[in-house]
Amino acid sequence: MKLDRITSNPNRMNGQPCIRNLRLTVRRLIELLATYPNREEIHQEFPEIEDEDIRQALIFASSYLDDRIVELPANYETVA
Repeated sequence: MKLDRITSNPNRMNGQPCIRNLRLTVRRLIELLATYPNREEIHQEFPEIEDEDIRQALIFASSYLDDRIVELPANYETVA
């Protein structure tokens, strides 16, 4: 899969992965997705962000996560 909207330039944002050479990092976009209840609010606050930017940012971020089993202690409580 080609992530053509994710760019990295050592002279911009300390080389962090950004969205289309904007001064918006992938990390910040993921944070916005977690903070705003729906995407429409993101588009209102940041009209330069497109749905494809969001899709590729999620794919990029998920590529850094391993599929592994994490053993939790027996007394671990979950919040449902």
